[in-house]
Amino acid sequence: MTMSSGMARLPNVLVFSGSDPSGGAGMQADMGAIAALGAHALTVPTALTVQDNVSVFAVHPVDAELVRHQAQVLIDRFQIDAVKLGIAGNRANAEVIAAIIAALRQRQPLLPVVFDPVLASGKGDALSAENAVAALEPLYAQASIITPNLNEADRLCGAQYSAPQQAALLQQRGCPHVLLKGGHGPQQQDVINRWFGPDGAFESWQWPRLPGEFHGSGCTLAAALAARLAHGDAMRDAIAAAQVYCQRTLEHAYSIAPGQLIPNRVIPFLKASV
Repeated sequence: MTMSSGMARLPNVLVFSGSDPSGGAGMQADMGAIAALGAHALTVPTALTVQDNVSVFAVHPVDAELVRHQAQVLIDRFQIDAVKLGIAGNRANAEVIAAIIAALRQRQPLLPVVFDPVLASGKGDALSAENAVAALEPLYAQASIITPNLNEADRLCGAQYSAPQQAALLQQRGCPHVLLKGGHGPQQQDVINRWFGPDGAFESWQWPRLPGEFHGSGCTLAAALAARLAHGDAMRDAIAAAQVYCQRTLEHAYSIAPGQLIPNRVIPFLKASV
């Protein structure tokens, strides 16, 4: 799309996520990944966190009315090409976000929404002021795709279910696409990410498991996916491209202190054959 001045307009991704002062995850990760893939992040912080590259010490949800007001100003002014959801902080924020997306869908029925159901840090520290699983319930039906890792899928659906059963349960809650990430699987195995789509669509990707632990890898993948969907990629192609980019950021990760490495999100995006 071009503007009246003749200048090209970047696709806009409306981001709801928590702020990470370490710069490794959350909104800071989203902004870097979205920019690297040629889109622009419109950011609505849902929570202020106290964390470093290892631990989360506190989570302070932003007032729900402030979340709504920030988002309303943005959607009144800007074309929204995709939405990326990270932590909501609490149930009140999730309900406000769900209402905002429902209103957007009145004028953009096919608006893509990427839902990264972040329940805890990589160390296991909680990222919600309330029951994190219950707080997310209003968002399922508004999402186009949900991207849980294996631990998150177990908490959302129950560890007694297989991966296809978990995907089916998430689809029954209203989310047509599920990307089940394998980064938290057995450390001796490669990472296997599995996409379950409507009408039995399925594909899996296998990636070498890299040494070390990473701060914000899930945020990076989900934000990259939202950026590619904002560009108009089909779901399967967007998932594949986002994984290529995310793997490159991990291959070139860097250290800011002992602990988890930071994905290098300024790595140029190379849209390889995927």
